[in-house]
Amino acid sequence: MAEVPGARAELDRLGRDLRAALVKLVEDLTPGTDLGLLPLGEPAVVDWHEPLGYRYSTTFRGHRPAGVAAAGIVPRAARSLGRAGWEVLEPAEDEEGGKGGEPEWATDDTGDRYRLTARHPDGNVVELRVDAYGSAVLFLGRTPVTALYEPREFRWPEPVRTSATLAPGHLLCYECDGLGACDCCGGRGWLPSEPHGRGRCPQCATRRVCPICRGAGELALSQLSAYQRTQYPELSP
Repeated sequence: MAEVPGARAELDRLGRDLRAALVKLVEDLTPGTDLGLLPLGEPAVVDWHEPLGYRYSTTFRGHRPAGVAAAGIVPRAARSLGRAGWEVLEPAEDEEGGKGGEPEWATDDTGDRYRLTARHPDGNVVELRVDAYGSAVLFLGRTPVTALYEPREFRWPEPVRTSATLAPGHLLCYECDGLGACDCCGGRGWLPSEPHGRGRCPQCATRRVCPICRGAGELALSQLSAYQRTQYPELSP
């Protein structure tokens, strides 16, 4: 696959910036946490449309210090991120416009966590979820989805068997007609599907080969079942 020029370098830069922002948040909100457990790893495919979309993402758990209230963690994070140029997206100010001086930091649907979502102008997103009753603080981060490779056009594979290349005593597979690969997905194991771009092939279930001949493209005449013989008109009495 042809790489998109400069795309991987830019995604790596975004990944480094994301980790740096998370490290600062972790150090500010949950000091003493082992930051060696905050790797980004490799970018993963998250959008299976062509061209495939990649991003870095990570989840990290810390614990707020004793004596620090859960309700106070999110406003501190919002101020810290705001000073660093991040836009706090969630929760918004209350219906009174935040006249009391602080946004109304709502809990999630279960009432078990305070939450915050913030986006940097470069597209990075950070989420914070604070346990309302325990000490856990969950840090989540992700970069924008980026295409690293040019779109790849699918080409139907060549058949593994034809009527001229059959082994003695064999017939072309009645299902794939010699293709060998699954004739539903063309050997990909998947089909275009929404909303994620791909869905498992209903015929081969990601095995990629024809489920009847299992990739051989042909079937031995001597081993055909009674049903399989009915698929070949030339074998009828």
